[in-house]
Amino acid sequence: MKIAVFCGSSSGNQAEFLEETRKLGQYFAQQGIDLVYGGGKVGLMGAIADSVLVHGGKVYGVIPEHLKHKEIAHEGLTQLKVVANMHERKAEMARMADAFVALPGGAGTLEEIFEAWTWAQLGHHQKPCAFYNVNGFYDALKNMVIQMQQAGFIKPQYTDMLIHTDNAEALVTAIKTYKAPSQKWT
Repeated sequence: MKIAVFCGSSSGNQAEFLEETRKLGQYFAQQGIDLVYGGGKVGLMGAIADSVLVHGGKVYGVIPEHLKHKEIAHEGLTQLKVVANMHERKAEMARMADAFVALPGGAGTLEEIFEAWTWAQLGHHQKPCAFYNVNGFYDALKNMVIQMQQAGFIKPQYTDMLIHTDNAEALVTAIKTYKAPSQKWT
């Protein structure tokens, strides 16, 4: 199994973000789960890649050419694929991954997981989308998604399809037992 992780290119300002990211990387490696991620050596991105690697796992990075030239590419991966731009990066990560997980991060992290979630609603894939809720980081977002549902913009099955957890074992179990809802426009 390959899990795509979207997360910060910085480490944030709470020690738990970095600690839990490293623990999740270790858990993935111990479970034989390969990591697919954005290919960087910085922030939480670099931390999860290093953790998977140091614990014997495989890591597949996908990085746009312009970011590789800024010297943030992680050169010690199982495989690093260089693509033309961010659109190609997301498409390649989506193609490679069996599931998508957002760890703490900023606008790019949200954009990536929201696109994966939108694609799932539209039937582009039937892969699970999850928020790894380190230290309650995604609590407000979960409430916002519920508010969108209550306001009639999201059907309950698309709210319910999102996995929210702060536990590595529960995350992997939910991914392995995931059943996709019906497509939005059937």
